[in-house]
Amino acid sequence: MYEEFRVNDRWSGEELHCRWKGTMVAIATRHADAVDVRFDVNGRPMWIALPLEAWKRQKELTGKVITDQLAAQIAGRFLKQLVEEGYDSRREVYTMTVPEVPLPARRRGSRSQSPGRNADAGAELRPGSRLSTNPKVLTRRKLPADLLTR
Repeated sequence: MYEEFRVNDRWSGEELHCRWKGTMVAIATRHADAVDVRFDVNGRPMWIALPLEAWKRQKELTGKVITDQLAAQIAGRFLKQLVEEGYDSRREVYTMTVPEVPLPARRRGSRSQSPGRNADAGAELRPGSRLSTNPKVLTRRKLPADLLTR
């Protein structure tokens, strides 16, 4: 679905043709703990960086890894949202945070919670909530009402 798609730029109204070109571990190219997913946007390169922590969480939650195909879907969806929200077209690299990577909820009957681990760590975000920014303790907290109306 997001390997190749078209989207209209919010500010210019120009139709952008986005096409997935490949996936590369960023440790080799820019010493980052991420996987870079490359898209051509009207012939210009655009990279979406998915943090390696998200790949680890996916494996912990489901027992399955994020494949190149799934990475292209996640990054393509993120790129489409960026364009629709008015992205900076001069930037070549956008980095996703772990909470921005859609991860499935923990399956019932899967591995039991280990001590010190928050049960919400794999839960999907709902409107009006987000994960804590403290990487050691992942908890839900309510967003202020004025942020929800933006």
